[in-house]
Amino acid sequence: MNDLGRAAGRFGTGPLSRAAALVYSLLLVEVLLVLTTLPGLVPLFLLDRHSSNLPLVALCALPLGPALAAALYALHHHRPDLTDLKPAVLFWRGYRANFLGALAIWAPWLAWLTIVALNLSNFAAAAVPGWWRIPLVLVAVGVTLWGVNALVITSLFRFRVRDVARLALHFLGHTPGVTLGTLSLLVLAAGVVWVTSEAVLGLLGSVVVLALVRNCRPLIGKVKEEFTA
Repeated sequence: MNDLGRAAGRFGTGPLSRAAALVYSLLLVEVLLVLTTLPGLVPLFLLDRHSSNLPLVALCALPLGPALAAALYALHHHRPDLTDLKPAVLFWRGYRANFLGALAIWAPWLAWLTIVALNLSNFAAAAVPGWWRIPLVLVAVGVTLWGVNALVITSLFRFRVRDVARLALHFLGHTPGVTLGTLSLLVLAAGVVWVTSEAVLGLLGSVVVLALVRNCRPLIGKVKEEFTA
């Protein structure tokens, strides 16, 4: 009986079981990511790749914010127990809880990036020195890094939007390893799109989110330790 009890206790907790649990969670979260972003993805792929369509691209990308927040929540709370997997429950819980908070971060972030992208794409018409591209690109990178931090924080904690914005900016400098890791993920994602297409990056969405969750563990730990009871 003791041997049977120990065997039952070990079931679902071994390395193979943990790997299977993670793969299952990633696949299910990926399906839910695609499902919740489908209203924006369909028109996005129908748009011509022209700078005049950038505002429409941003509009189509709006559903992605709450979906990413839900995926961050689900994979952060993932438990590697094959007998107690609830990725769909966690995803929808995070989606409902973070929908408005994620949009409050995501929409201004998209607006900033759209403005920068429009300026870069119509640079010749502005009649300004070419070196102005450098600060514009740096602004875009900085805003993106801030947006990632803000999305992670608002997905996992209950703060006011303005406090989320301040914390995201604060941790850009106070967790340099996380910032560099996020920058590396963004470069890798851009490389995947450059070499293949946006569709391939979309199919790897849950893997990218998992990498982001693991990269942001120091940030999450500091927020929990320093700013929550």
